[in-house]
Amino acid sequence: MKKEKTPKKHGRKSKEEREAWLLEQAEIEANQSTYEKKMETQLTVPTATLLQDMPIEPRWGVKKNSDGKNTFWFGYKAHLAVSTKRQYIIAGIMSSGNLSDSKAAIPLLKKVADILPNQFTTAILDKGYDYEPIYRHILNQGMNPVIPYVKRNEPELLGFDEHFRPTCVREHSYCYDSFDKKYQSLKFTRPKECATCPLRDDSLCQKVFKIKCETDIRKYTYPARGSDLWKQLYKERSAVERVNAYLKEYFQ
Repeated sequence: MKKEKTPKKHGRKSKEEREAWLLEQAEIEANQSTYEKKMETQLTVPTATLLQDMPIEPRWGVKKNSDGKNTFWFGYKAHLAVSTKRQYIIAGIMSSGNLSDSKAAIPLLKKVADILPNQFTTAILDKGYDYEPIYRHILNQGMNPVIPYVKRNEPELLGFDEHFRPTCVREHSYCYDSFDKKYQSLKFTRPKECATCPLRDDSLCQKVFKIKCETDIRKYTYPARGSDLWKQLYKERSAVERVNAYLKEYFQ
């Protein structure tokens, strides 16, 4: 009897095709420039190399303004690290106008560390820098990241609120209590609503949650997301916007 052939699944590559595709991708990546590669490769590249390979040819850049509309320019882009207390420009990098801000973050942070090592405790950046390699580099420098979280096609996280704090059976958020520096973990205690909740003595109601930051370094940072300290620190990010305004409006 003739054996029927199993129909090939659409989109599934054969073993030979996959191996050829992997070799092709490896060759493409090997020929890419520093800033065309994935962001995590910057973690092991020396500062001098990152600055030397920075694209500096004039290019078209685009960015949303305060009204949410795109603004275009041809030329360059300045990436600045600013002290929030005194608004001093600690370090700066010039790049082509089309380079993503996020791709310049790690080189700029490395430059700051070379100029003033171990001088800063917190790196405050806007949501455009919400990438795992940037968090990793900030932590490697012994600083705390304060960056808004951006959801990227992620399903709803059951049992947690919008700040990734655990919730009880009745969906009340647990309260951020403290940070354990030794174990790098966040402690959350019972919601205030537990005082009058009929389930407070039930086995389903857990008194304390301890979550290690390494569980997800984007979600679990110190200070904890949603805490008063996190909000207070993030407000200081406006310092860099004021410096940008001074440079554009007053110094042209």
